[in-house]
Amino acid sequence: MADLGEVLQSLPYGDVFAAHPLLLLALVALCFAMVGGAMRNSVPAVGGMLRGLGSFGLVAVLVLTVIDLVRLNPDLALPQLGVPEQIVDGEETHIPLARDGHYWIEAEVNGHPTRFLVDTGASLTAISPETAQAAGIEANEVLGTVRLETANGSAPAQLTSIDTLETGTIAARDLRAVIAPTMNGMNVLGMNFLSKLEKWSVEDGTLILVPHQPRVPRAIS
Repeated sequence: MADLGEVLQSLPYGDVFAAHPLLLLALVALCFAMVGGAMRNSVPAVGGMLRGLGSFGLVAVLVLTVIDLVRLNPDLALPQLGVPEQIVDGEETHIPLARDGHYWIEAEVNGHPTRFLVDTGASLTAISPETAQAAGIEANEVLGTVRLETANGSAPAQLTSIDTLETGTIAARDLRAVIAPTMNGMNVLGMNFLSKLEKWSVEDGTLILVPHQPRVPRAIS
């Protein structure tokens, strides 16, 4: 039996709908609302029900879109969505699991405060063009480009280097990274950052980072 992704791809513009299922939901909800509006006079009960379903669907799309934007754009994060505060415990930095099921780190990139999603499946750290510009980071033309595999397919990214990335008791220097314009403004900490630590682990839903040479942390504004 074909899964939902295969069904979507079999439709006209199926690749677009498969990559953006909320778009398909919005179109379906809009059709329900329009059909319901057209039937209000001839079949009021059915027309009203269809219009109500369409309106509900459009509201659901709006809510899901806002949640997705907040998840992928840390600067838009709302306090009520629950990104917990990281804790410094002696020489360790503790990051509690957020409500979205991810670990988010508050850090400074070349002194610029920003937020990173920790991704153990990523080999390299990735920053958005906005973060790169704010932190004074430019692409390294000598290093060239790489291709990143994202949910929307393969996309080019420019190689660069971060002078300093600081968070909690950790200071990583000369950290290789990529400037990724296709990640919707999100920054990702990859394994090349975690490999610079003395050790890291996950205990009871908390990510624990232990550096080789702890630094004295300062508040990130």
